Amino acid sequence: MTPILLAIACLIAVTFGYSGLCAASPFGDCRRCRGMGHALKHDRKGRLKRGKDCRRCRATGKRIRVGRWLYNRAARIHRAGTTD
Repeated sequence: MTPILLAIACLIAVTFGYSGLCAASPFGDCRRCRGMGHALKHDRKGRLKRGKDCRRCRATGKRIRVGRWLYNRAARIHRAGTTD
């Protein structure tokens, strides 16, 4: 198998794998708060303390994946264009 065919096969496998992940689990952990929904702070004694709510995920800890966002957008455009 030539290197180009191998690269194409790997890209196809990664694409199908990611689309399967987006279909099975459309939400992933927020990258900013790492899925906790809030930041961690330290008090003066060095103990961990709950910080402010994450503004990016609105304190849910979950964000919609990029592939799922693109699929939702394409489906919404298609639905709007085909309805009477």
